[in-house]
Amino acid sequence: MSYKYRRLWRWVALASRALTGMVTVAAVVLGLSGFVTLKMPGESYAGPLPPLTGREWNLSESLRNDVTALAGKIGERSLQKPENLEKAAEYIAQELKTAKYNVLRQRFLVNGGPCYNLEAEISGIRRPEEIVIIGANYDSPPGCPGANGNASGVAALLALARDFSGANSARTLRFVFFINQSDTTSNPQQNGSAAYANRCAERNEKIIALLNIESLGFYSQDSASQRYPAPVLFFYPNTGNFIAFIGNSASRNLVQAAVGSFRDNARFPSEGIIFPDSDHSMNFSTSRAFGECGYPALTVTDTAPFRYPYHHSELDTPSRLQYTQMARVVAGLNQIVAELARML
Repeated sequence: MSYKYRRLWRWVALASRALTGMVTVAAVVLGLSGFVTLKMPGESYAGPLPPLTGREWNLSESLRNDVTALAGKIGERSLQKPENLEKAAEYIAQELKTAKYNVLRQRFLVNGGPCYNLEAEISGIRRPEEIVIIGANYDSPPGCPGANGNASGVAALLALARDFSGANSARTLRFVFFINQSDTTSNPQQNGSAAYANRCAERNEKIIALLNIESLGFYSQDSASQRYPAPVLFFYPNTGNFIAFIGNSASRNLVQAAVGSFRDNARFPSEGIIFPDSDHSMNFSTSRAFGECGYPALTVTDTAPFRYPYHHSELDTPSRLQYTQMARVVAGLNQIVAELARML
């Protein structure tokens, strides 16, 4: 072997050892920080996305219409604009009533003013005491029309509620729309999810799972379009083209089940992430509220704070979202909900 090639192989060996060392250090940091790297069931979809089905095309238009109604026509839905919050609540309630649901309001006070969570339910036939909750917050941050955050989640939740209307399930299935989740200056105990989860605990309700839907509308094929908190970035893709299922270590079984179901039924990239309870960078407030009450909870999200350029800004408008991609995701979520609720 010539001197030139010996030098080349020596350089390759040194580079390999350095890379191995970096990965080892990253794994140690990840472990010490409490993050858990678990093999998720199946494989994330890769390659060109298949054409939309007719049902998915219709779903994409339905999602667009709901996001436009909430973030375009109504606009900012924060506690600073209570009249818009009430318009949003009325819109959601009317859509649920049209889908043949009875709509309940949970009233609680925030800074002396009334706030309302909205609930629609399908009672279980065989195991009604076991409850699956699919949730999304319908408010937005101050100064933000909130298309991706979180009219996209509300639109997805309405789509799921319409799909399951009139269906029979073994377990009780609830669709819950939370208020006061987007204002980061608010006391977490005044969030709608905290009020709801605490009431579930007071009633000794047996919540099998919470699926929180938060920001579903933005995906990118560009390299380096995805960011993460430092310990995680070594282990996940840097292209923001996937949907994420994120939960704490106590909810790892739920995360794995959801990811497995999605990969079995949807042709769309997906990732599952398990984080420690102490890490709030990826612990979305709705999931955290249920986790603090001892309930398994995960968030389904496009990871907007780590990807979406218009997150919590006045530019978060309906025209920024990708409704065909949302439709693919919601179609996959439909199967997860069906499996959790044990549809008959």
